[in-house]
Amino acid sequence: MNIEEIKDLIKLVSKSGIGKVEIESEGFKVVIKGGTTSSSEPIFVQAPQQVAVQSIPTAPVAVPAPTPVPTTSNETNDDSKYVTIKSPMIGTFYRTPGPDKDAFVNVGTSIQKGDKLCIIEAMKTFNEIESEISGKIVKVLVDNASPVDYDQPLFLVDPA
Repeated sequence: MNIEEIKDLIKLVSKSGIGKVEIESEGFKVVIKGGTTSSSEPIFVQAPQQVAVQSIPTAPVAVPAPTPVPTTSNETNDDSKYVTIKSPMIGTFYRTPGPDKDAFVNVGTSIQKGDKLCIIEAMKTFNEIESEISGKIVKVLVDNASPVDYDQPLFLVDPA
């Protein structure tokens, strides 16, 4: 084996990424190590971006919450005179203090400042939500045991 053949072998090893080549023939031995730097470097594979796909369904969830208050035609005029009681936190909305108990308030119930309206469960803590105004419940905007967002309308109250 001459020097030109060894140079060609070195080029072949470096291009192919082979880790190690040993050639032994008639009294001489050639060992060529190559490609070790590329095999020791970590290979990073980027996962497909699904965040954009998941963020699309989340946006409409926040959009319907305000829509029950501003509706069309005569209801818009009627709803404008009512006060909206909104959720002070994110959690699960409960109208009753327990599964077999009556609701805190119903449509037509007169409430005073400080009356309990509902419970919002957040992080395994049951928070009683009290009224900050006096009036009459006109509409309950959230179903029992459903999730609510911060500042989501819960009740419409006629303050008169």
